Amino acid sequence: MRKQIVILDMLTLGEDLDLTVLEKFGDVRAYKNSTVDATLERIQNADIVISNKAVLTEEMMQKSPKLALICIAATGMNNVDLNAAQKLGIAVKNVAGYSTQSVVQHTFGMLFYLLEHLNYYNDAVQTGLWSMSGLFTDLSHPFHEISGKKWGIIGMGTIGKEVAKVATAFGAKISYYSTSGDNLDQPYINQPLDVLLSTSDIISIHAPLNEKTYALINETNLPLLKKKAVLLNLGRGGIINETDLAYELDRREIYAGLDVLEKEPLDPHNRLNQIEHKERLLITPHIAWTSIEARKRLLEGIVANIKSFLENKR
Repeated sequence: MRKQIVILDMLTLGEDLDLTVLEKFGDVRAYKNSTVDATLERIQNADIVISNKAVLTEEMMQKSPKLALICIAATGMNNVDLNAAQKLGIAVKNVAGYSTQSVVQHTFGMLFYLLEHLNYYNDAVQTGLWSMSGLFTDLSHPFHEISGKKWGIIGMGTIGKEVAKVATAFGAKISYYSTSGDNLDQPYINQPLDVLLSTSDIISIHAPLNEKTYALINETNLPLLKKKAVLLNLGRGGIINETDLAYELDRREIYAGLDVLEKEPLDPHNRLNQIEHKERLLITPHIAWTSIEARKRLLEGIVANIKSFLENKR
């Protein structure tokens, strides 16, 4: 009997991926997105479920007697009750490492946008301001080079290490803060958080969200940032207290680039929507991981996980 495979949030993989590769494992039913109320109905007869962010609870698993494998289309596994899955004998497999280069690239993309005031300069050209100036150049918004600047990294995991490597190639001086307190054998300067925040020109976050990192950056330490410092969060929403950040962005000249927020999509009432100095903030809709190449690697990882699981069941 062919396996029944359900994809709960196909749109999070992108409509440009060829998901027909999954059909060799069974009959595939794909849903663009799944609410909590719809999820149970959709998985009750499934053997294999693929989910990026759709939540799978113990109750849902208990009421899905055929369910044998949950493939998480991501690295993080917090959308699945892992203890319940283990208790019920349901395998859970994620995909690691597929998005490293994509996230690193987006880190620098956000940095360049803020550091070089690209939004202003694009507007100056598009609106004709540059044409009317009569000058061949525009020095109204001067910017610094990365070379020689201090770059502090919060979370020196796989992505943090790759960011450090690229930043070093640009001539930056790297330091880091280990959020776990364990990763202390890196070839860079390990610093306490307050020291890193107060001495770095650029700070990028590449840490997971847990009890140690929730609201790690807040009203008590945001004032430590140097004037014109650039703060980038490509880790997880919730690591920066967004209300405190909004206040600090309006209080003085610092810059922030956020690819992740505590609540996604962006809540219209989020204080960041009301800041006066909008040129100091760049928010992208959780896209750092989504290069075409990264999503292809993600799909390859899902296929490999299903293949390995089925082969081991023979």
